[in-house]
Amino acid sequence: MNKAPSFAAFASSRLLVVGGSSGIGLATARIAAAHGAFVTVTGRSPDRVKAAVASISADTASASFDMTDEAEVEAFFATHPPFDHIVVTAAAIRSAPVRALSLDTARSTFASKFWGPYLIARFARLTDGGSLSLISGAAARRPRAGRGPVAAACAAVEALTKVLAVELAPVRVNCIAPGLVDTPMLRAAYDPNTPIPPQPVRRAALPEGIAFQILACAANPYMTGSIIDLDGGLSVM
Repeated sequence: MNKAPSFAAFASSRLLVVGGSSGIGLATARIAAAHGAFVTVTGRSPDRVKAAVASISADTASASFDMTDEAEVEAFFATHPPFDHIVVTAAAIRSAPVRALSLDTARSTFASKFWGPYLIARFARLTDGGSLSLISGAAARRPRAGRGPVAAACAAVEALTKVLAVELAPVRVNCIAPGLVDTPMLRAAYDPNTPIPPQPVRRAALPEGIAFQILACAANPYMTGSIIDLDGGLSVM
């Protein structure tokens, strides 16, 4: 008889968080480590990654690479044994109306949100029955003015998730689509006096709430190809 899914399954597992130096990624790394996982945190900034690792546990490892750089991603996975779970939360995005956003900025935003996870999926080494968790966003189905490249990239990540769930099986691939999350990125991009969009849960999410759902997907051996809306009810308004 199979055991019921539980975060206890992370004990002694190898879990990689791409983009784990802050926000959702850091929260994911902390929760996984608290349940006994051997966590590796990566990011582009060595200093930020080291600071994040110091706040997690002594057993947490670190690495620095740009996930949109094919050679760097390939080299990282070539020098590490397979992971049991990989979570990709990294993204460097900028938003503005289509006619106001430079093409270079639009391209880099799409590259970070879509091509980064694509490269991770291409070169990742995962154990059979392991998992890959991606992050899209509420913009995939609730796009709004000024969010063109972000909305397009989020929708592309969700389509990629379903393709990868078939191509990488028995590795499981799932995607979380958050709404507003109280992260350093959000605070840097939004005026603190800007009201939260109308939604049943009238506040931004905590990173830990999104991280909990990411790990729930990773821990559930029957879950793959799923897109989980975690947006405070925004999708039903």
